[in-house]
Amino acid sequence: MTRTATELLENAARTLAPDPAANPLVPLIARGDASRDTLATLALEQHWVIPADRTAFLHLAQRTNEPDIAAYFETLAEGETLAGRHLESFAAACGIDETRTRAYDPLPGCQAYPSCIAWLALNASPADAVVAITANFSAWGGYCATIAKSLRTHYGFTPEACAFFDFFAEPSPDLDQKAASAVQAGMNTLNMEQAYRYGHLLQSYESLFWETLLQLP
Repeated sequence: MTRTATELLENAARTLAPDPAANPLVPLIARGDASRDTLATLALEQHWVIPADRTAFLHLAQRTNEPDIAAYFETLAEGETLAGRHLESFAAACGIDETRTRAYDPLPGCQAYPSCIAWLALNASPADAVVAITANFSAWGGYCATIAKSLRTHYGFTPEACAFFDFFAEPSPDLDQKAASAVQAGMNTLNMEQAYRYGHLLQSYESLFWETLLQLP
């Protein structure tokens, strides 16, 4: 049974995988060609994304009567809490202090992604949201692995400053199992057509996030 759910998730990740050209910024970071101001803006935007996603995941956990689905989203929320702590070290390495963080006005193109997550939290079937969000994480994890390596190689960041990206880049068999269990628990209500629609939206907004950062002066 779990294998069937795992196959659904793996197929969704393959089907919804973004075109390599959909993220124009990460290759620049990989070569060390992105400015430090761009990295700082990435950190500032994530200060808005992380708490918003955490709240959305907790809401999805509260909306379901399936313990396995709730456990999956609760785990995601816990991960956002930990990521938020790591983010502070990355932000500090980018020269960002609390005053700058409070004064920062977020970019609409970057905040479209968490807005979509919030929309899913309010409107989507939790089971469908599991598929869409899990598929998106596959691409996000790859981006983070590339950025973490480049921050060390080209920008001289310490392991502590790279921990935010290391956290998302590391494989998580436990989270994968919880995702499969969540899909299996929601199999009777799962609408793959809707899940793929949501997944396409998330991937599009993910691309918009990076494109917006690339367009900074």
